[in-house]
Amino acid sequence: MAHEEKQVSTWRIIIATILDLITSFFLLGYIVGWITGDLTEGGFELSGMPALVLFLLIILYFVVGGKYLGGTLWQRLLGTTRKQMQSGKRETEGDT
Repeated sequence: MAHEEKQVSTWRIIIATILDLITSFFLLGYIVGWITGDLTEGGFELSGMPALVLFLLIILYFVVGGKYLGGTLWQRLLGTTRKQMQSGKRETEGDT
């Protein structure tokens, strides 16, 4: 067997996804709000095109992070990426 995948707890995958959504929403939302001038005293208020841009940036965060960067921020921190799920241990027979 070349690579065996470890079973990652479902709760870790769900927590990583929720934390990624919250983090990307607030960070990217604040950046878009700052660029478009939609910041308020309580944070930001986006509507129309800036809200669409935020939505697209969040999707882009998950696609680029998951496919090209080895996982999103919270996937990497909680160890739920494909690369971290592979054990890397190779079973060799006859090597003693």
